[in-house]
Amino acid sequence: MTRLVGRCPALLGISIAVLLSACQTIAPSAPVTPAPQPAGPAEEARPVITPRIAAAAQTLTKMAQLQDRLYRVAAPLLIKNTELCKSHARNLLGFTAKNRYFYPGEYNEAAHLALDMGERMQVTGVLAGSGAARAGLNVGDRLVTAGGKPLPTGQRAVSSAGSVLGALVRNQSTVAFGIERDAKEKQLSVPVTRACSFGIELGNADNVNSYADGQRVMVTRGMISFADDDDELAYVMAKGMAHNALNHASKERNAGTIGSIIENLKSVRPDTSMLIGSGGIKPMPQELDAAADALSLYMLARAGYKIDDASSFWKRLASTHPATVLNGYVANHPSTAYRVAVIDRIVADIKAKKAAGQPLMP
Repeated sequence: MTRLVGRCPALLGISIAVLLSACQTIAPSAPVTPAPQPAGPAEEARPVITPRIAAAAQTLTKMAQLQDRLYRVAAPLLIKNTELCKSHARNLLGFTAKNRYFYPGEYNEAAHLALDMGERMQVTGVLAGSGAARAGLNVGDRLVTAGGKPLPTGQRAVSSAGSVLGALVRNQSTVAFGIERDAKEKQLSVPVTRACSFGIELGNADNVNSYADGQRVMVTRGMISFADDDDELAYVMAKGMAHNALNHASKERNAGTIGSIIENLKSVRPDTSMLIGSGGIKPMPQELDAAADALSLYMLARAGYKIDDASSFWKRLASTHPATVLNGYVANHPSTAYRVAVIDRIVADIKAKKAAGQPLMP
């Protein structure tokens, strides 16, 4: 008889196909008379993937797919618009990393047993066009060292690593990382990327909305589903970035309220009661909203997105999910007709500047 020690990792794909590996066992301290057994190798102990853990793993996989899309759409907007982000431009590494402790309860177990996420931080997103992408950093790489020093592991790894990496990014143009990939160690030199330093968050809710608190842009699952393509999703993300660049949440004293909603909705199990009514968010004044529309169109054009259909997208959103839907985008940005007039004028201005070979600056 043996006593199980530790846990066994298992990998889980979208199809919930499980790959099991052996766990180590040790003999108990007290003598035990074993029951007669046929000769042969000991049976391998396997982790138990319960239906609840499997369902949690499916949820995490779907969230990762949506987050990857947000990163992909956001990448050119963040990298191509440092001149327009002004005081929000920073040196960034261009990737995100988490470990199993980022997730609560059964999602922690799912991240560990089903998605092979452990004590060490591993890369969960790489910004296209960033230094991390050019250096060859991949999603799933485990972070071992940075600048020649070991990176933290365990429950506080993500929060503790921020101070370590922040100092390296501020003082160096390239950061040396030791990573683990396919059970082998590898060294990478990651160039620092100058970009707009807005966090990109997935809102785990079905209301059709997007939030910008001055530091982050969140797009809900419902808004992602509403957008017909990446250009339309870019309209929403660029608008949030423009609000942040112009410090509108702070000016309207909405930053704390919106920040609380973002913190809630980015969790795997958000408290959706916070979305009842307006959630305490004051509607954006039409002049500020139009200013963000104007800046966002320049951001979109500089990032290579199509801008001709911007006004039709916002009109369709207002028609499908009007301001009477209190937890929707239009309730927080109600002046659609005023905004559309500004959008059409700015689109014409941008086209004229392109034709004249002028810089795309507001």
